Amino acid sequence: MKRLYPDVTCYENGFVDVGSGHSLYFEQSGNPNGIPVLFIHGGPGAGLPPNYKCFFDSNKYRIVGYEQRGCGRSTPFANTSHNETWINVDDIDTLRNHLGIGSFLLFGGSWGSTLALLYSLKYTNHVTGLILRGVFLARQEDRDWFLSPNGCAAQLFPEYYRKFTKDIPSPLSTKGICQFYNSALQSNNDVLRHAALKRWYQWEERLSRITLPPGVGDSTSHYPMPLVTSLATLECHFLSNNCFLEENYILENIDKILHIPGTIIHGRYDMICKTGAAEALHKAWPYSQLQIIPDAGHSTSEPSIGYALCRATRDMSRFLQESKK
Repeated sequence: MKRLYPDVTCYENGFVDVGSGHSLYFEQSGNPNGIPVLFIHGGPGAGLPPNYKCFFDSNKYRIVGYEQRGCGRSTPFANTSHNETWINVDDIDTLRNHLGIGSFLLFGGSWGSTLALLYSLKYTNHVTGLILRGVFLARQEDRDWFLSPNGCAAQLFPEYYRKFTKDIPSPLSTKGICQFYNSALQSNNDVLRHAALKRWYQWEERLSRITLPPGVGDSTSHYPMPLVTSLATLECHFLSNNCFLEENYILENIDKILHIPGTIIHGRYDMICKTGAAEALHKAWPYSQLQIIPDAGHSTSEPSIGYALCRATRDMSRFLQESKK
């Protein structure tokens, strides 16, 4: 399958109150009587991408998208108060109940894969299957892959890492980098705060794809500042707090979802989420299928990643329909 599905307009959108002053934006598209699927975006802080519905056959799927606490149209924007991992997991169930869905397929990429796995571990009976892209298990080694001077990203992109870690005291470490940026992003100095937002975002964006358009990685002028703000603020917040998870929590509890079917799609040259995490998850989860995409990195904007995701949703729809018979 060498194409994405046509984009469709949503037939419903709105907000759901999840408590502590937070309200989440959601929308529904496709077939109201189709297979319910929840698109869980990455980040933390990315919000819904414009083309996320193109991974699903709108005739077969009831497509639900939402924006996590502090992201996109959800309010309050870029807010870290009452914004932790398990709270976000519970938000998914609040949304499920609000929409009257008994169980759904979870489709999550990067940080979205983390939330999808955690939701499945806690609310197993409400999950029919998983499609995961760019797996992030939130372990120390996964955070180091992205931030540590000894991580793969720093080793392969030293000139960008030098810019990213400018002014951070040596010796560099994942913890020290998070502390530096967390302080800068909370600063009352607007110039310092905006510079830190852009530098964090530039680092993430440069790693996301094998080939970038001209200027990407050196400038954020072509990206909306709200996206830069929420991604940098929330990503730093979660990574500074070890993603609010016990070390290796997902793999140590994977036995709870061994019966759930899943597809794992991971770019071989993913510099944000290590390919070894996808392999470790697959080995611990026999009912999963792992597809390592040979010519891709992390982003769904890379064609081979997008095509693989479309094939995965097509195959999963067939499997779920057959399992009902």
